[in-house]
Amino acid sequence: MTETSTGRAKSPEYFNLRPEVEKAYGYAHAVRVGNDIKISGAVSMNDEGSPTAEGDLEQQMKNCYADLEKVLAHYGCTFDDVIRENIFTTDMPQFLEKAGYRTEIYKNRFPTGSWLGVKELALPEFMIEIELEAYKSE
Repeated sequence: MTETSTGRAKSPEYFNLRPEVEKAYGYAHAVRVGNDIKISGAVSMNDEGSPTAEGDLEQQMKNCYADLEKVLAHYGCTFDDVIRENIFTTDMPQFLEKAGYRTEIYKNRFPTGSWLGVKELALPEFMIEIELEAYKSE
């Protein structure tokens, strides 16, 4: 835990974008402790937890970033505050073709991170999952 200027530890602040879905799967979408915000991987799903944009990696990527933007906004952040981005995809060649879209997300600079090709994600319809870490100055 981080400490406040008085030396006391700050409590984690949890955020659920889709509380019922996240409870059913057993995770919080984000946790902030002090200036650090850890954001669970976003996938392309609707509010009921069903996959969207099946078979369309580019649209799934856009849907992931739209959800991530909502989570960042909850904490008063933008993509400028992102310091780490990890992308998991079941189709790396197709992702590499579409990765240029990220210049619309990161207009000033890119964060650190990794791109990983994986065999599968939580549901077979998911082709991409994006997790973030952000740092918000107080």
